[in-house]
Amino acid sequence: MLTLLAGQPECLWEEALPVEVKELPADLAALDVLLADHEVLWPLVERWQWEVRETGRLVLTDGRPTIALETYVRLMVLKARYRWGYRTLVAEVSDSIHLRRFCRIALSERVPDESTVRKLTRRIGCETVAELTRALIVKATREKRFRPRAVRIDSTVIEADIKHPTDSGLASVGVRALAREGRRLAWLVGEKRSRVRDRSRAMGGKLRGIARTIRRRSGAAKGEVLTLTQQTGELLERSIKEARRLAAAARRRARGRGAKAKLTAAGRLEELTDRCEKVARQIRQRIAGEKITDRIVSLIDPDARPIRKGKIGKPTEFGYVSQLAEVTEHTKPGARGLILPASHQIGNPSENTLLPGTISELTRLGITPREVAVDGGFQPTPTNAALAELGIKTVFIAGHQEPASRHTKRRLARYRTGAEGRVSHLKRRYGLDRSRLKGDEGEQIWTEWAILAYNTDTLAVRTR
Repeated sequence: MLTLLAGQPECLWEEALPVEVKELPADLAALDVLLADHEVLWPLVERWQWEVRETGRLVLTDGRPTIALETYVRLMVLKARYRWGYRTLVAEVSDSIHLRRFCRIALSERVPDESTVRKLTRRIGCETVAELTRALIVKATREKRFRPRAVRIDSTVIEADIKHPTDSGLASVGVRALAREGRRLAWLVGEKRSRVRDRSRAMGGKLRGIARTIRRRSGAAKGEVLTLTQQTGELLERSIKEARRLAAAARRRARGRGAKAKLTAAGRLEELTDRCEKVARQIRQRIAGEKITDRIVSLIDPDARPIRKGKIGKPTEFGYVSQLAEVTEHTKPGARGLILPASHQIGNPSENTLLPGTISELTRLGITPREVAVDGGFQPTPTNAALAELGIKTVFIAGHQEPASRHTKRRLARYRTGAEGRVSHLKRRYGLDRSRLKGDEGEQIWTEWAILAYNTDTLAVRTR
């Protein structure tokens, strides 16, 4: 059952507190006023209404009550604002009177468990958080007299929470994971002996051989490494065949009581097997010298992709590409505006590939800026064609398209450079450098909460 608003955090213990303790700090007080508008929370109600239509369950009125979603939104804003994990978030709010009052949690109440907050984050999804951001921007343009005049657009890489991948390392992880899931499934179907052999020991020998061979740093060592890598792929393929047979046997035995658990475990093993097959295919393609177009770099985060941006410090990053657009009231130095919901796509899309998503956000919010500043990664012809619908007067593309006035050119060049600083600020301050949630959907959820926290801080600064 949906619980939208939290009650007043008042109890007998709080009546005895001094006035100075009850008063929130200036930054939290400004955020409290901003998030007190219940219209901003309306997308959460629409999310529950959608679930009623899709599932037929009366989640709005029946079932166990949820935590107050007003409290949940404030908890997630704090989480993104201070770069806390779920456990740290719960611990910090539990120990702070100010944070409790900000989140509308009385001293006599328990702070929601970290698992509750984590599961709600996945259940609500990224689109609902994007709707919260849109509602906040509409509120700003309507009530806070925020008049968007210019927009700067830039794309950035949000790294996945994985280690630097290698084909042999992925094969080793796949062998262990298949053996682990095979043991669980064999226990469910009553197998006395697991049908997926654990080849971790043999795989470890191959990996140690690769490490010793690489240290030689010779031309012959490269061929030996490829041979050992091929052998790791062969070990993985044997485990894949055994996992396929076990999953098929489990589906045949899924009858009567416990059938759902058996089918779920079999589906989980088959999904893992599909990912391991991609790894084995990559190894074969590498040995054959073929081009790998859609490389998988992690078994636990299969949507992450290798991305090359030409950076000296990080030539190759592993994760996702998001396009961020910041609308501002002016183009002077130090301009700080609001960021629109990000445009996403799996892989390494170009700037112009993500641009239609950004333009649709501007159109959806009814924002028509007079000037647009982008970097040299945008191609002039498709960029101008895509922006023509908005009726923008000046489009500045660094190194390709510049206005006739020298003063305007310098002004927009400085304004565009500020987009790099804004992206850096989001990564350092709001955790946009690395997504701790797995998968493309998890990365989008992580990004949208960081954007929402930044926008609330921006509007709070304007009202202080």
